[in-house]
Amino acid sequence: MSNLNQIGLDKEKSKAIILHLNELLADYSIFYQNTRGFHWNIKGDKFFELHDKFEDLYGDLYNSIDEIAERIKMLGGIPNHNFTDYAKVTSIKESGLVSDGKKAVEEILEAFKIILAKQRNILEASAQADDEGTNALMSDYISKQEKLVWMYSSFLGI
Repeated sequence: MSNLNQIGLDKEKSKAIILHLNELLADYSIFYQNTRGFHWNIKGDKFFELHDKFEDLYGDLYNSIDEIAERIKMLGGIPNHNFTDYAKVTSIKESGLVSDGKKAVEEILEAFKIILAKQRNILEASAQADDEGTNALMSDYISKQEKLVWMYSSFLGI
């Protein structure tokens, strides 16, 4: 039983998932901050619509950041919590000043593309580790984000 963590999962398998979750945490954190910037700096004829949508999105990202960090703790890990660590592992680039709605939505879609791919990899790893908690979390995120991708893509007419 010493090879099991506090919640009864294999420690070695959990270590791999923790690494993936810390990378995802970094991606979410950069995505969150980018989205805050889009919200603050958006201009133009779609201001009211996008300003609200970006606020909804960064609110969801904020909640997910906390859930991912807590899942890392449940698995016996330590969530990274500073941007120096995030910069080392994130696949999402920091945005500069973006005030054009179309450009902001394009960057959001690119971030979702990266995050969805990583979450699907975590989903596979968590299934193999019998980690239903992480599996359910990733499934929930994927389902919600696939709809958001469809909606943001429709906004762009693609």
